[in-house]
Amino acid sequence: MTTPGSSTPGSSTPGSLPPGSSTPGSSPPGSRHGPEGGPNAPPPSAVNRFRRRLYTVLETAADGDRLSRAFDLALVGLILLNVIAVVLETEPALARRFGAFFQGFEMLSVGIFSIEYLARLWSATASPQYVHPVGGRLRFAARPLLVIDLLAILPAFLPMLGVDGRFLRALRLLRVLRVAKLGRYSSSLQLMGRVFRAKAPDLVVTAFALSILLLIAASMMYFFENEAQPEQFPSIPAALWWGVATLTTVGYGDVVPVTVMGRIFGGMMAVLGIGLFALPAGLLAGGFSEELARRATVDNTCPHCGQALPGEGAGDDEGVGGRS
Repeated sequence: MTTPGSSTPGSSTPGSLPPGSSTPGSSPPGSRHGPEGGPNAPPPSAVNRFRRRLYTVLETAADGDRLSRAFDLALVGLILLNVIAVVLETEPALARRFGAFFQGFEMLSVGIFSIEYLARLWSATASPQYVHPVGGRLRFAARPLLVIDLLAILPAFLPMLGVDGRFLRALRLLRVLRVAKLGRYSSSLQLMGRVFRAKAPDLVVTAFALSILLLIAASMMYFFENEAQPEQFPSIPAALWWGVATLTTVGYGDVVPVTVMGRIFGGMMAVLGIGLFALPAGLLAGGFSEELARRATVDNTCPHCGQALPGEGAGDDEGVGGRS
């Protein structure tokens, strides 16, 4: 017998929920999806999955990604064929005989490169760095490699804007920039770019010092040779050509000093130029050594904890210490 207000086992009181039920807004037991934005958030849509996959394919191939690797190899082959076509097209005999083929191949290449460029812009938001649909894509398009991609296809669309033919012919040389697209797929070219960025301040200082030396050399040679050779050294700007040929140790021989002081000064500048123009080479060589050493250090570091991995040297030290 039950009293008022009591309940039998298994029954529910007014306002209570039966066993196994859940309150509104809560997840039932065993549910996969938690609160919105939680760790068990719903999976991305098919469009987002496709954008993310497209982004990984268009970027440099990762280890084991056969589709991305095949795309990279196909694009590298197309770039090389374009450069060869641009070079051969300047030969008059080949241009007359295979002009239609060159034009058709150019249109096909521009179409492929244009689709590639637009696909890169569309899939850029898959990267956390460029997630904003407008600002992220603008920052992505401002990357040096994306600027090269745009310049490589831009001459093909300029006739639609009514650009002058002579200017257009000059801009068609920008097609040679397609070879710079190889920098995306070459670790050696990427290494060279990092070295130039690291040594940029030193290279600027060196170029400034060389410019001052070139101006001094041209001014002094004009002072020594103007009276004896007014046609060869009519002004300091004209004497700059002699300074460039001398300081770079090229020595074309079209402009040479004839006075005694001019020859003495010219010999001094030639010897000085050997050492001064070796400065950029030394800076770049040192930069390559530093970059290779840094990359070796990074490769010998654990990607999870950041500590150095034990190498052969560490094992040898431990062995020596154990025997002592």
